[in-house]
Amino acid sequence: MKDITKKYSNGEVTIVWKPEVCKHSEICFHGLPEVFDPQAKPWINAEGSTSDRIVQQVHKCPSGALTVYRNDKADEAAEISASSLAEIVPNGPRLIYGNVVVKNTAGEETPFHMVTALCRCGSSANMPYCDGTHITIGYKDNQ
Repeated sequence: MKDITKKYSNGEVTIVWKPEVCKHSEICFHGLPEVFDPQAKPWINAEGSTSDRIVQQVHKCPSGALTVYRNDKADEAAEISASSLAEIVPNGPRLIYGNVVVKNTAGEETPFHMVTALCRCGSSANMPYCDGTHITIGYKDNQ
């Protein structure tokens, strides 16, 4: 697959998009449509909002296809690299192998190494982590 990287800047921050990494969750354009508009050409308008709002929204990208860096710290911009593996357990959790940092809605980060089990049934009392509730409720994958 061709390694395509596109950059869009407002002079203060630069949004980096790697289309081959994108999983089309649509979180970007539902969260900040004035910047991310899939109907527009180009679809990213880095001048559509404040730099802080752009940074906040880009950090919500679940696939890592979108990243952002402040232009005055361009030399610190991180490259996307895959160092994890995700596996779905039939009728159970999603297992993530590798070094992973999970950020909750309060912004608190928890680092995990080796394996992390994330809930897929939506009933865990310890979201986003699996607590085995899928067994109790008889969760079955949609097939």
